[in-house]
Amino acid sequence: DHLDEVRRLLVFEPRGHADMYGAFVTPPNDADADLGVVFFHNEGYSTACGHGTIALVTWALESGRLPIAGPETRVVVDVPSGRLECVARVDGERVRSVRFRNVPSFVLARSVGVETAAFGRLALDVAFGGAFYGSLDARSIGLDVSKASLPALIALERELRPALEAAVDVVHPREPELNGVYGVIFWQDETPTPGFALTQRNVTVFADGEVDRSPCGSGTSARLALLHAEGLLAAGERLRHVGIVETAFEGGIVEETILAGGPAVITEVEGAASLTGRHEFVLEPDDPVGTGFLLR
Repeated sequence: DHLDEVRRLLVFEPRGHADMYGAFVTPPNDADADLGVVFFHNEGYSTACGHGTIALVTWALESGRLPIAGPETRVVVDVPSGRLECVARVDGERVRSVRFRNVPSFVLARSVGVETAAFGRLALDVAFGGAFYGSLDARSIGLDVSKASLPALIALERELRPALEAAVDVVHPREPELNGVYGVIFWQDETPTPGFALTQRNVTVFADGEVDRSPCGSGTSARLALLHAEGLLAAGERLRHVGIVETAFEGGIVEETILAGGPAVITEVEGAASLTGRHEFVLEPDDPVGTGFLLR
């Protein structure tokens, strides 16, 4: 309501780009949490972001915003989808990784049929992991999770997202403000990694054709819910989830539960973030492009 011009200034060119992601840090909802956050992107705001949470906790501890309290430091973060219990693995003053226990994740719909211009009729699963995602095996349509396939995957996401929303009532059963398809996860199976029950590669395309460089934290939780429902991943087993730039998250199911009368799972996702810089952005009063522009 009050800071959307700041979102545009940071996300749009020339300061950002079409795939830029950000977070407004806020006070927590109450004294039982340490931080609050509202995530933003090229189209607006999102209800959850796993990689953003990992980066936020890393920043908060390494910058001194929050105190480091030992080799495993607990941080509680309020995000729009709920409250996340996080644990940072700390080595001295460096945060080596952050794991978070997510809100309940669940499968909303299986094999939802939608028509596409380039690939005909496709069937996607829809699951919630803090936000709602469609899920499609990239190899089932002759593509893969690679840089070469990205233009086709971006174009397809722009078709699939509204088609899924037209085909399914995409609303959280307890929190109706959590609604709509946030993005589409294009995935493929990979050779299993020792120590993991499954290894998959994915790229999540969300908002207005925005590409997640990370393996997508909330998307990992959505995939975990689907894999569990398919009988491919049991509670206690681990998924290695590799992103398009070869970084990886580890995810697992720590508990089975019930949400609004239906099956759900509690997941944990772990990954790492690194500081890339500290920046000062300026908007001069006579800048002809103002808060910026997007060309894609």
